[in-house]
Amino acid sequence: MQRRKFIQSIAAATTLAATSPRLFSASHKSDFTVGIIGSGWWAGNHIKYFNKYSNARFVSISDPNQKALESTAANIKNLQGKAPKSYHHYRDMLEAQDHDLIIIATPDHWHALPAIEAMQSGADLMLEKPISVDVIEGEALVAASEKYKSVVQVNLQRRSNPIYKEVEEQYLKENRLGRISLVECFYYGGSGWDTLPTIEVPDHLDYELWAGPAPKIPFNRYLESKAWRAFNEYGNGKMGDMGVHILDTVRHILDLGWPSEISSTGGKFVHEEATATIPDTQNVLFSFDDMTVTWEYRAWGGNTLPNRHWTDKWGFRFIGTEGTINMTTMGYEFVSADGQIREGRHLCSHTNNLENVDFALYDTVDEMVNMHHVKNLVTSVENRSAPVSNMKQGHISSASCILANMSLELGRSLSYDPKSRTIPGDVEATEMLAREYRGDWVHPNPDKV
Repeated sequence: MQRRKFIQSIAAATTLAATSPRLFSASHKSDFTVGIIGSGWWAGNHIKYFNKYSNARFVSISDPNQKALESTAANIKNLQGKAPKSYHHYRDMLEAQDHDLIIIATPDHWHALPAIEAMQSGADLMLEKPISVDVIEGEALVAASEKYKSVVQVNLQRRSNPIYKEVEEQYLKENRLGRISLVECFYYGGSGWDTLPTIEVPDHLDYELWAGPAPKIPFNRYLESKAWRAFNEYGNGKMGDMGVHILDTVRHILDLGWPSEISSTGGKFVHEEATATIPDTQNVLFSFDDMTVTWEYRAWGGNTLPNRHWTDKWGFRFIGTEGTINMTTMGYEFVSADGQIREGRHLCSHTNNLENVDFALYDTVDEMVNMHHVKNLVTSVENRSAPVSNMKQGHISSASCILANMSLELGRSLSYDPKSRTIPGDVEATEMLAREYRGDWVHPNPDKV
């Protein structure tokens, strides 16, 4: 791998970042090579942010969907003047050329194997959340990142949102909330609840490879869009999509490790005729030593939260003896326990407070957060240090959400022991920590990566 060239390129960038809109000087001769595994809609965001805030040179892309490959290749050519090489299978891409960085933007069931093989090739990694579709995959990913000394940034980008650091500095460290014993996380709404007919697999998609180690369910139009998340066969439901962001942010702000116990209830109660296999209702309780963190999801009904924008329905609240902080991904509101003080800030406010919020600014704010996340990865590669959202932290948050779904399925509480990689006293649950792979695909073993 051309690691030295990558490091030199990043080192040069640190002196230029203050004057250039890019992390790397556009005139600097060095650059770093990037390959993308998974060429769908979210890959387009990675391409945009890395192109704008780094000197990334996209040299290869892979996807079993030929239409997605062609669209992404054209996008990259438009941005950098040269199209990347396209590959049907990610293994062909990894074997054909070296990469300094691999971006994995596949569905959840295709995170572990490509990520491990990318790290084995010598590349650093930007990995989508949740890092795995089962717990042992996550353990294998952590083991691989440690063995190959890979710098990995998990795209739990809320950790890079400066507004959370503001809350930590101004409210938690100043103890303005008093003792916090309860954190309530939530998400309401979301799509993916249609009743879908089975259709023919389009000619441009290799469904056999797309499904890979996961089951092949009757094909429907969701599977060629981001709505594949509606199926437990390929993802972890809303818990592993939206919930992992919020749980991870809470863990980050409060410096929480593994929950000691996880329990969940719910099911598909309202959208019973929907083709989706995930629950439309879920409540989860994560127990920590002196704190309870809850998660509530509903795809139906109303709520008491503001209804200005979808981000108002996604967040958490710290409940303390002296006050409460209500947070979304865009802002926070502090209310003292006696109700006498109300203050806060919304990132889409024209006046930098809770008033004059204009959601037309959402895309700008969202880009700012992603910019910080890309910069953090670049700095970490330069220093060979752990990014803000490293593999270990991504694993704890991802696995906690997977365990919540397991608890719902089994109908009982679960306590995971990361040292033994088991759920002590529960043989059935322990066996579920590693899903059975389809066909000839081999599930990764943390001890043999």
